[in-house]
Amino acid sequence: MKINGQPTRTIRVNGDGWSVEIIDQTKLPHVFETVTLRTMEDAARAISDMLVRGAPLIGATAAYGVALAMREDTSDTALDRAIEVLGATRPTAVNLQWALADMKARLLPLGASDRLDIAYERAAQICDEDVETCRLIGAHGLQIIRELAEQKNGDPVNILTHCNAGWLACIDWGTATSPVYQAQAEGIPVHVWVDETRPRNQGAFLTAFELGQEGVPHTIIVDNAGGHLMQHGLVDFCITGTDRVTADGDVANKIGTYLKALAAVDNNVPFYVALPHSTIDWSLSDGVKEIPIEERNPAEVTAMQGRVPGGAVVTVDIAAPGSLAANYGFDVTPARLVTGFVTERGICGASRQGLFSLYPERARASA
Repeated sequence: MKINGQPTRTIRVNGDGWSVEIIDQTKLPHVFETVTLRTMEDAARAISDMLVRGAPLIGATAAYGVALAMREDTSDTALDRAIEVLGATRPTAVNLQWALADMKARLLPLGASDRLDIAYERAAQICDEDVETCRLIGAHGLQIIRELAEQKNGDPVNILTHCNAGWLACIDWGTATSPVYQAQAEGIPVHVWVDETRPRNQGAFLTAFELGQEGVPHTIIVDNAGGHLMQHGLVDFCITGTDRVTADGDVANKIGTYLKALAAVDNNVPFYVALPHSTIDWSLSDGVKEIPIEERNPAEVTAMQGRVPGGAVVTVDIAAPGSLAANYGFDVTPARLVTGFVTERGICGASRQGLFSLYPERARASA
């Protein structure tokens, strides 16, 4: 996708062949700035401080974090430490653990002298595979938009999103946004309702930013407006991303997703979740009981970043002084509220049977 008309990925190796460049997403949409990661610790801080965010991008950054660790020390001890440090950065997004397990499985059997090159090679492959995965998610999700467009007689298909599941959360294309971008490229009129997504405003800051860069018509709404729009027939379908999906189809995503799903079901609005295979946690069944929910700094709730007249970007307090704040980063939407999953292999029901229909190798493994 594009920044100021230039094709851009969210993460890449610099010209020196080893340091890694990322977009500092804490500065968007007001400032576009990149940061260079030179150590495994740099990668860990980028994940924990949310310079990078979004499950697929977190996984890719962790993979490059392992590669950076191998540049300093290719021993088993260094590999184990990298896996431990990077794995502790974010508890909810399962792509992080998936990428680290993949890197360890590939590097551990190798001799120390072979690990560095293979680490960089595999991290690059994870990125390339994510791009193709997201493209395929978009191709399958495009079918939903096409069918709705046929019923709209030329009017735009109205799509509601929550948080950011765009290319900024992945390497390119995004998950929930990929069908939107592909519909636009096909000439189908679309319009996106963008939840602001408090407290970090990933919708207002990131989704709106990237949709604007791509010229996709969109409107930012406060988080609690979605149900009102659905009641008045102004939403044709909802689509979100996810940080973890259980084998039985429960969905962990940014806080507030559950409420959107409830409103969608009450108003007969289809509610889809777009995800790659790496976001499925086959070891879990009950998302409410088993998925760890990250609790973040309360200051994210009581303060907000913005641009003031004159151009400076500042952080201001918005809450009553002395008030306590709770900051749960995610909630779990039960599978019964999800119309279907849009994956790189197709669309399926939000259930173990539905997922097994697309991933039969998992069904065989669990038999």
